Amino acid sequence: MTDGEKRRIGLVEDHESVAIGLSAMLSVEPDLEVVASATTVALLLDQTDDLDLVILDLRLADGSTPEGNVRRLREHNIEVLVFTGAENAFLVRSAARAGVLGVVRKSQDAASVIDAVRLAASGGQVVTTDWAAAIDGDPSLSDVGLSPRQEEVLTLYASGEKASRVARLTGLSEQTVNDYLGRIRQKYADAGRPAPTKTDLYIRAVEDGWLPGPEGPY
Repeated sequence: MTDGEKRRIGLVEDHESVAIGLSAMLSVEPDLEVVASATTVALLLDQTDDLDLVILDLRLADGSTPEGNVRRLREHNIEVLVFTGAENAFLVRSAARAGVLGVVRKSQDAASVIDAVRLAASGGQVVTTDWAAAIDGDPSLSDVGLSPRQEEVLTLYASGEKASRVARLTGLSEQTVNDYLGRIRQKYADAGRPAPTKTDLYIRAVEDGWLPGPEGPY
């Protein structure tokens, strides 16, 4: 990058007021420019992939996962900084595995947010207490290692669907769905996080980021 060239920033945020505020905050910085903003990663990439950095909300209303969103952006060689209003260590850890540069809380003061964006846009790691805690992980919430198919069954079932409905939605037999649920429960039990009831499975799905918590999206 030559001297005086601005870093090109993309913003993926589905809360309009947050997107407007962040764009306005960065607009006065001589070396940073928000050139694209969208409510999903797909819509952002439809606009452009010529970006130095994408500022990504951790949880979006389209149901996409942080890890999936980050991987898609990294496939375009775009660096990613997570911008979130609340802490969910499993979602942050998921994003970290996919290669984000750090996490910044929406509650931080403007100067700190701008400094973090500037650092990340230059390829620097943004290290915060929340980031370190998420990377270190919580040993009481061990990763149970569900397969993608098991994650799909868990998400549907724990969100309130009956096994018969999960079977129709996934194209599996009801017996196969019940077998999956049995294996999922066993994996959680083996990890020291038993989930004998449907409510327990819902709690585990929220803890691991497969379902939004009752507080709503971030």
